[in-house]
Amino acid sequence: MELHVIETKNQKQWKDNKAFESQEQDQICTDVDRASGATDDAHDETGRHNKSLLEKKTEALQVCLAEHKDQIGLIIHLVLAAGFVAMVIAACVLNFHRAVGLLVISLVTMFFLVWDWMMERYSDRVWEALSPIRVALRRNWFWIRWIIYALLLVAVVCWLALDTAQRGTRQLVSFFGLLLFIFLMLLFSKHPFRWSWRTLLCGTGLQFIFGLLILRTTSGFRALKWLGKQAEMFMSFTDVGSKFVFGDSYTDHLFVFRVMPILVFLSSVISILYYVGFMPWLICKIGFIMQVTMGTSATESMAAAGNIFLGNTDSPLLIRPYISELTVSEIHAVMTGGFASISGSILGAFISFGVEATHLLTASLMSAPASLAIAKIFWPEKEASIKTSPHDLKIDKGDSQNVLEAASQGASRAVGMVANIIVNLIAFLALLAFFDAVLSWLGGMFDCPHLSFSFICSYVFMPLSFMMGVSWEDSFIVAELIGIKTFLNEFVAYQKLSELIKRRKAGGPEYINDVKQYISVHSETIATYALCGFSNFAALGMSVGGLSAMAPDRRSDISSCGLRALIAGSISCFMTACIAGMLYIPDPQCQHFLMAEFNNTNVTVSPRLLTCCTRLYDSVTVYEPWNVTAGEGFSQSGLQGCCTLTPPKHFNCSLVP
Repeated sequence: MELHVIETKNQKQWKDNKAFESQEQDQICTDVDRASGATDDAHDETGRHNKSLLEKKTEALQVCLAEHKDQIGLIIHLVLAAGFVAMVIAACVLNFHRAVGLLVISLVTMFFLVWDWMMERYSDRVWEALSPIRVALRRNWFWIRWIIYALLLVAVVCWLALDTAQRGTRQLVSFFGLLLFIFLMLLFSKHPFRWSWRTLLCGTGLQFIFGLLILRTTSGFRALKWLGKQAEMFMSFTDVGSKFVFGDSYTDHLFVFRVMPILVFLSSVISILYYVGFMPWLICKIGFIMQVTMGTSATESMAAAGNIFLGNTDSPLLIRPYISELTVSEIHAVMTGGFASISGSILGAFISFGVEATHLLTASLMSAPASLAIAKIFWPEKEASIKTSPHDLKIDKGDSQNVLEAASQGASRAVGMVANIIVNLIAFLALLAFFDAVLSWLGGMFDCPHLSFSFICSYVFMPLSFMMGVSWEDSFIVAELIGIKTFLNEFVAYQKLSELIKRRKAGGPEYINDVKQYISVHSETIATYALCGFSNFAALGMSVGGLSAMAPDRRSDISSCGLRALIAGSISCFMTACIAGMLYIPDPQCQHFLMAEFNNTNVTVSPRLLTCCTRLYDSVTVYEPWNVTAGEGFSQSGLQGCCTLTPPKHFNCSLVP
């Protein structure tokens, strides 16, 4: 027992010694740390004393700049704005006609900047001030709605009586074709009688208003025509890079070495616009207009607006965080918008084919509200949308750190798109040739060796092209283009359309061996609008795959919407073509008219003559002060004759040689 007590005491004494040693070690470490800290402080203090006066002043300046960063930024912006305003004023003083474009762009930019500034600060106050009006509208909305419907009906009847009917039967056919396409969508709707009148009427109304402002007003048509020319000139800069990379003979392989580099260039430019924030800002503005007028949700409205500039696989990236939360109807609307439009880079490629840039730009703008209207009646909404306010949406501006990285990433992303287009064209054209050979072989057994894929499409889609307003003799050719676009892709269709345009401009015979060689300008225009979309089966697979990768949990819903969205996207393009057929007035062929008119001894001043002279003046380029040159195929004799009858105001006719 005593031995056990002694051992216990020894163990306790040993533990006490170990604890004491541990405390001594901790104290030593603490002293070392303090000494080290004191040494570091001493070094820092020594470093401060050793700093030069210049280093001290630099640090003080950095601190001052950080404290007054906001004020300095405001001063820099004000100085830059003042310099820009001075530049615009100087340009207008030197030559106002030449500076009109710069002045208009500056005024529009200033308006939207001021508008955004005011809305950011005073939107809540304005919304509260308008509350009495909103309450009154809500109380009397039933009667207001029926008054609006009656006014719309009267406006349509007056338009048909005073304008469309006087233009001829083809404009009337386009109008009834528009009604037919809408009726078919209502008839085969996923949920009949659940669609919204507001979405249908406002979507079609926006489509009609856009077309009316662009195709019927002189200022709108000139503005978009000017924009189309600027786009063509802008894309011509691609030739510099193509020539450097592929050599002087790059035009010998037009499609690969001249058309495809345009996609790379425009993809890089769009990526830069995303980085600086212009593209998200513009998409939000257009999407907000469609949401307010049509009553659609913020997500599907933003996606539809993005389709004006982006492709069917790129625009859903704008709302990528919300795709899993979308209703089935919203998924259908997002996919329909992608099928009903083309991207900005692809649009540039079609312009390089020789297709009219004005009509391509108009079609891209008009198809956005049309796609929403058709999508929401073909698959009406039955669920509550989660995202209803545009302010709740956060549009991704990309992960680029600077402008150069944004340009590089945009160009790199285009590589896959270019490769995909090239390999698909090779495969589809080869398959088409094989399919045509098989059909010709089978047709030869029944004394029909001319049987081909194009021949079948020309009969299957002919009723659709005719209902859009295409003349009977041209409807088979346009139907063939629609079939090629639907079953192959839009590149092949537009390439064949460009061949028809070149043949017409060359002025050759209209028929060779009873085969029509080209179509009329009016039919070309309708075909341009009808083909302006990604609604083909190859794009269907890409769209389903892209959306499924963004939202794997909604894969079944996305797949179920695919085919209906493809049909709705095609009908949206056809509706746009119908409105173009109603509103577009074909070119009076002013070049030949003026040449024939001024060759006569007696010249009569007619409205057509004045219109053609005005168009001639718009094509004139003035190389001050000694040279005036007419463009667009007009002759100098025609310019002299117009100057004699109606002298222009923006240049001196005495300079005409």
